Amino acid sequence: MKFKHLTILLSLILLSSSSFAQSDWVELFNGKNFKGFKQLNGKAKYEAKNGMMIGSTVLNTPNSFMATTQDYADFILEFDVLCDPNLNSGVQIRSHSYKEYNNGRVHGYQIEIDPSDRAWSAGVYDEARRGWLYPLGDNPKAGAAYKVDGWNHYHIEAIGNTIKTWINGVHAANLIDDADPSGFIAFQVHGVGNNKEKEGIKVIWKNIRIVTENLDMYKWPVNCEVKEISTTPNSLTKEEKAEGWALLWDGKTSKGWRGAGKDNFPTGGWQMKDGVLTVNESGGTEEGNGGDIITVEKYKNFELCLDFKLTPGANSGIKYFVWEQGNGALGHEYQLLDDAEHPDAKNGVGGNRTLGSLYDLIPSDKSVKPKNPGQWNTARIVIDNGHVEHWLNGNKIVDYERGTQIYQALIQKSKYAGYEPFTKVEEGHILLQDHGNTVSFRNIKIREL
Repeated sequence: MKFKHLTILLSLILLSSSSFAQSDWVELFNGKNFKGFKQLNGKAKYEAKNGMMIGSTVLNTPNSFMATTQDYADFILEFDVLCDPNLNSGVQIRSHSYKEYNNGRVHGYQIEIDPSDRAWSAGVYDEARRGWLYPLGDNPKAGAAYKVDGWNHYHIEAIGNTIKTWINGVHAANLIDDADPSGFIAFQVHGVGNNKEKEGIKVIWKNIRIVTENLDMYKWPVNCEVKEISTTPNSLTKEEKAEGWALLWDGKTSKGWRGAGKDNFPTGGWQMKDGVLTVNESGGTEEGNGGDIITVEKYKNFELCLDFKLTPGANSGIKYFVWEQGNGALGHEYQLLDDAEHPDAKNGVGGNRTLGSLYDLIPSDKSVKPKNPGQWNTARIVIDNGHVEHWLNGNKIVDYERGTQIYQALIQKSKYAGYEPFTKVEEGHILLQDHGNTVSFRNIKIREL
């Protein structure tokens, strides 16, 4: 009898808990009309029909957003979406529209809906501001989870300074960013210009719901294979520290760095201010001011990540496997260049002196476009037992093996022919180049493999 009473009591507790849990969820869209919403920016057509929000493209209008009139801070959002394969879309979270910012243009975090071959659905983009914050170039499982011809379920957790996303149950993004603690939620119909073939195509949402209370009850398990990305410069998260990441520059001092061919850090030509390391302009003359700087330590197998910002027409580089020769240093170079303005982009062979290329040897993937001068880009270099990759803003742009016949042949036809250490050095310094133009760096971190 006691066991029977205990079973009944447990059943009542579970039922009560379930009812409480269900009551936490709120319909963000009532499925009948757009009460609690307002349309911003473009003039795309929105309909409320059969419990669904249906957005249709209209020619010659910018991106359109059906935005909540209420702002949301911490929440978990879920919805299902069906998007025409020829359309790109997204859902804004913690976003804003101010008259003083680009005349009211919607800006803020966008959770991507991407039916294209790129397949970055559930990645995090900063609309009309910083661009990609969490691309999915190295998360192929999430990329493969999107159903191009079917409904897709999104789960989004925006709690504190973290944004985590899932697409059809697959963990996609794990972002730490503190730009916007709150803002509206909006459903985007992307502009299609005057392309008549894309007129009237649709993106459809349903089952749109949100929870703002008892959030710990509704969090999904995190996949530890999904990399945590933090946009907070010159700092490491607990997860990054656990993975073995270390700051290569502390954001304040020259500790760990010195001039190439020198015992100390240059006394001029480089500036450290507000967490940014900048090489100053000196008329485009290579090493014409402070000169190149290198790490005190040498590295063999590693993953290097840093942010860089070019000025118009600027030239610089990130070098690895660097050895010193006299007062200078040589090494493999991840080229940093304003391809549109600097003449060196047209030199070399097949574009092998453009941004992201292995300088004078292997051209970068030109389908990947950098952000414009004045904006921050993220470079990543991975070296693992002779296999080398260059990445730009989450996209792999160069991939090669050292020591192969092709590699050796490329060197013999380059400016490095005759420099024997170039092919043989397996460990070296990391270098930031002074090429006489203003270029800035931050968030420089490394993980030895």
